[in-house]
Amino acid sequence: MAQFSPYVIKALTDVITGGVGQGPDIAEPIGIYRSGPNIERFFMDCGLDMRIGASSRLPATMDFLRQIAGQWDADEKLKRVIQKVSDPREYLSDPTRAIAVQEHLNAALAADGLAVTTVNGKAEVLPRGTAGVVVTAFTETVTRLDFDTVQLDISRALKSATEDPEDAVTSACSLVEAVCRSILIELGLPLPAKKDIDGLIRAVQEPLGLSPGRSGLPPEIENDIRQILSGLTSVAKGIGALRTHAGDAHGRERGHRRIDARIARLAINAASSLALFLIETWELKQHRTLLLKGTS
Repeated sequence: MAQFSPYVIKALTDVITGGVGQGPDIAEPIGIYRSGPNIERFFMDCGLDMRIGASSRLPATMDFLRQIAGQWDADEKLKRVIQKVSDPREYLSDPTRAIAVQEHLNAALAADGLAVTTVNGKAEVLPRGTAGVVVTAFTETVTRLDFDTVQLDISRALKSATEDPEDAVTSACSLVEAVCRSILIELGLPLPAKKDIDGLIRAVQEPLGLSPGRSGLPPEIENDIRQILSGLTSVAKGIGALRTHAGDAHGRERGHRRIDARIARLAINAASSLALFLIETWELKQHRTLLLKGTS
């Protein structure tokens, strides 16, 4: 049975067709206004044979989507349609439309426990708990910075969270390690001798001013900041330990007890929060350095 509700079908019709038409009194389309032939080509690109026929664009599109929703492989087909219409590459001349399309679809997908988000430059339909606010912000940031290895790790983690949570945990740990490596390289610093997540986190803390032992903290919040900074190492150690004990990096023995998707999502969200904080701190440091050079 398909997991997509009639509200998703209606939202898809909106963004695929672009609304009722074009003109001075017509509202701006949410996505791209597509003519009948363009709608047929859109579905053809999704591997689906759709014909407008004698009907008009909107009812023909909605009827076709309803037909798909009643098929045994509806989930797979509708996911392809959602990913196609949400793909940022469809809106290269106006990237804000891609954001509007995803927001419109996500409003309808929320009750179905799903969300569409951009991962590694492509739209993906994921369980809503996996594609949280922090994860979305993190994926957008690494895409902007073109941290390619980090993009691959977050993409792998998100796709594996439900079906293969052990692999998702391994990828979550790898993405933190990849962020630390990328930052050290950007700073022109050598990689540490110990290149696991614990060693890499410790290597970036001092140059980013995140060491718990740093000086110059405001007295009234000094202890609070030190506790938070100490927590960075604790979170990193926890993610690394989970990868060792529950991930698949070291193989899986017979009778291996699987963790569930909740734990995988916890690891992904914790890793994304930590990695995003490190990247934003590095960017702030770079900005301040440029300002100082400009005033000297």
